[in-house]
Amino acid sequence: MLFCFAPVAQWFNLMLPELKAIAQAQPYPLLFATVSGAHLYGFPSPDSDYDLRGVHVLSLPEVVGLNAGQETIEQSQLQGDLELDLVTHEIKKFMGLMLKKNGYVLEQLFSPLIVQTTPAHDELKASAPRCITRHHSYHYLGFAQTQWRLFEKEQPPKVKPLLYVYRVLLTGIHLMQTGAIEANLVTLNQQFQLSQIPDLIERKLQGGEQSTLTGSDLAFHQQEYHRLTQMLMEAGDRSHLPETATAQADLHDLLVRVRLAEV
Repeated sequence: MLFCFAPVAQWFNLMLPELKAIAQAQPYPLLFATVSGAHLYGFPSPDSDYDLRGVHVLSLPEVVGLNAGQETIEQSQLQGDLELDLVTHEIKKFMGLMLKKNGYVLEQLFSPLIVQTTPAHDELKASAPRCITRHHSYHYLGFAQTQWRLFEKEQPPKVKPLLYVYRVLLTGIHLMQTGAIEANLVTLNQQFQLSQIPDLIERKLQGGEQSTLTGSDLAFHQQEYHRLTQMLMEAGDRSHLPETATAQADLHDLLVRVRLAEV
């Protein structure tokens, strides 16, 4: 585990001033900003970009007036050879995504790599478990299928999309079984004990974003992809998670309070 977590913590602490500067330059107040992508997933290479994600709050005139503000804002800057990206959704849009079967926004919300936070961030996290349903399995099945197609079409095949396949499938299975969001592949593999994961992570850490696989590995990974996909489908069928989200009333109350605080 140290080979993965220690570098992430070191790089995060090293880059935190630059990450905070990007967040603070955003034109609207932020409820939170966290790091997603390879750093969150536990397999960043030295050339991995920093993916910041979060929630911003429009001013009241931009919500109720004719000149509507931006629901999604994207900003980026270069630090040497690294790209630092910040993508935020307006709070109402983000809450709408929380109430749908969107695991991606929940992973951003619960990311332990926190660049900026507020009490409202904590309230969102408190409501999030009641946004999780058994239908989130479809989000992870679809995401895994997309990454597998990307993996198959690249020649030579690359390690990065394959790691995303494994990460997505294990996150989805874990969520169906426990109701908890866990996006870090190293942590997930403590439960699943897939012998190929440490080697794949090490290849990406050593070889960077463009690291590749040999053709002899493909049949094994294809078999694993189908096995874990079936496992996720069965976990969704057996899950005790509810059919529908029940957090709408609390999210509505939080949204009203955040809007009024902007007056």
